[in-house]
Amino acid sequence: MSIKDFNTKEEITWCPGCPNFGILQAVKNALSDLVKEKRIKAKDIAIASGIGCHAKIFDYLNVNGFYGLHGRVLPLCFGMKIANPELTVIGFGGDGDTYAEGVSHFIHNCRYNTDMTMLVHNNKAFALTTGQATPTSEKGFVGRSTPLGVKEKPLNPIALAIVNGATFVARGYALDINHLKGIIKEAIKHKGFSFIDILQPCLVFNNFSPYLKKHICRLRNHNVSDFKQAFSKSMEWDYSFEKKAKIPIGIFYKIKRPTFEDQWPQLKKPWYRVKRKINFKKTIKAFK
Repeated sequence: MSIKDFNTKEEITWCPGCPNFGILQAVKNALSDLVKEKRIKAKDIAIASGIGCHAKIFDYLNVNGFYGLHGRVLPLCFGMKIANPELTVIGFGGDGDTYAEGVSHFIHNCRYNTDMTMLVHNNKAFALTTGQATPTSEKGFVGRSTPLGVKEKPLNPIALAIVNGATFVARGYALDINHLKGIIKEAIKHKGFSFIDILQPCLVFNNFSPYLKKHICRLRNHNVSDFKQAFSKSMEWDYSFEKKAKIPIGIFYKIKRPTFEDQWPQLKKPWYRVKRKINFKKTIKAFK
């Protein structure tokens, strides 16, 4: 399956030059590779998105899916995976969508370890609604909801995911497309809850691209199965804009643990494959 097969006829309405284009391309590249490698089947891909600029990706990917509510991407993904464990389930959320309204779902999905992938487009702002602060906004960020600047320390989603039991935790950069593609492929292949926080600066309301260019570095010589090392690496950057900070991108943590669906015997039987012959006339007659 070629990358073009994942295109749709919808007009892309992101701002010109938006890093979301990089995420879209990385996702298409990763899915195309995985289908060609026979790791997944195109017909079994199911996506969900929330509300925000990130959510438009739903219109630009030619796969099955569900357009959800703000903060409710993960319950949708959870439901799809439980309904049909054979699906390759991928969720797309924003930092506000996932870490504000949806933070409880995020924490519990890390605990459950359901076999699905969650990609968060993190621009540290509610960009679609013109730039309000989110939980990952840097201290001092001035937006529509914080004219005097954010006073609180930002949330660290990488550390949060590791502590709460996610079995695959990574950070990517939207403008490093090839590197991001590799992370996405590994996340989808991983059996368990895979989470990638993707730094995606909003060029209009929070353009921190210059800061990222100076401070981003790829994770090297890192033991992804070592909890203490992974957590230590996650704390190297606290999502603030410190002058001496290093921002590691790559896979922080990857371990094997039983998935949610593996622990329930009723989900192991292929009940979802049963073909039912429905006699609609008989059913309607019964209710008359």
